[in-house]
Amino acid sequence: MSERVNPMDELNDIKVEQPNARSVREAADKVAAAVGFPSRQAPRASAPKPPQRRHTTGRNVQIPIKATAETRERMAAMADRLQAPYGEVLARALASLERELALMDT
Repeated sequence: MSERVNPMDELNDIKVEQPNARSVREAADKVAAAVGFPSRQAPRASAPKPPQRRHTTGRNVQIPIKATAETRERMAAMADRLQAPYGEVLARALASLERELALMDT
């Protein structure tokens, strides 16, 4: 009995080079730009961001309180004026209140 010939043996010699992801992406970007296809990338926000209020201060206890919007705005304004976090504003306000009460007690 003779051996069967595999018709696909000749294809084993063909080497197909796989394109890398970067070249495929670059080619796709060129084609998309050429035909005016819009990007799905979100545009960068140009609006000013509020100042970051996170500081490493050793304060690690939260004090959840309810306040009016006016009180919150006053606290934020004072923090901006002092260039300090809310915890520092609260500590200074309490120290001031303690001094005021001590004067009233004498």
